[in-house]
Amino acid sequence: MASNVVELRTPKGTENLEQLLDQVTITCPEDIHDAAENLARIAQERGMQVAVCDDISSKEPMVDADGTILNADIFRWLDDGARWWEDHRLALHSPLPRACRYESEPFWVNGEGFNLKWPNSYLDELDLADFEKRSLCKAAIVIPVHLPFGQISASSFISMDREKEDLAEEFSLYSMLFAQLIRRFVAGYVQALRTKRRIPSDCVLSKREVECLRWAAIGKTDKEISMILERSHATIRYHIHRAGEKLDSVNRAQTIFKAGQLGYLGANS
Repeated sequence: MASNVVELRTPKGTENLEQLLDQVTITCPEDIHDAAENLARIAQERGMQVAVCDDISSKEPMVDADGTILNADIFRWLDDGARWWEDHRLALHSPLPRACRYESEPFWVNGEGFNLKWPNSYLDELDLADFEKRSLCKAAIVIPVHLPFGQISASSFISMDREKEDLAEEFSLYSMLFAQLIRRFVAGYVQALRTKRRIPSDCVLSKREVECLRWAAIGKTDKEISMILERSHATIRYHIHRAGEKLDSVNRAQTIFKAGQLGYLGANS
């Protein structure tokens, strides 16, 4: 399937962007309900229904301060066959969240292919067979949000006309607006509900620690790294051990993982 490149237009009627962003801003759990209602209304005014997922790796539904499930009671995904938020397999099998692992900009997609601002060879290789059955829609505008610590959010806008398969016009008009609103909403939601710290704050790795971890991340042993960097075996072990202490890791694999989450290792590791 080819990734089609599309041209975006500045939508009319978005002069009050800051006002719209304020309406979906979340600074504490008590803001979630009203922000979600505003997001749902903004989408509906443009003929769309929004579906929001803050973390494609999580089985927990998004909720407000009172435990109300947002995708059910506010975004109104309640009909039989539409309760996607109950199907924990979608993140693995639906092409919508899967594509968000490979793309960070908005795109729209149907059974014919992906449409976005630039070619993406990874999306070209995604299987779109049985698209409607696997995605629970005929077409969708999708907004990926890549958050700190490797968390990926995937949100979709579906036409209120459920038979509509071409969203080129809606994407051209609204995708930039939708992207800003979703990023503001999701980032606020995650920050408001984040209670665990899996990585120490203000963790700074040295140049040598990062260098050792980059080689370790591609499978090099300490002995091989020592030969590459022309340092002793003990020195390499010390740098990797010291990085693990800074990252509060229990083993080498977790040290590499946490360093990757913080962006120390780059995309090639």
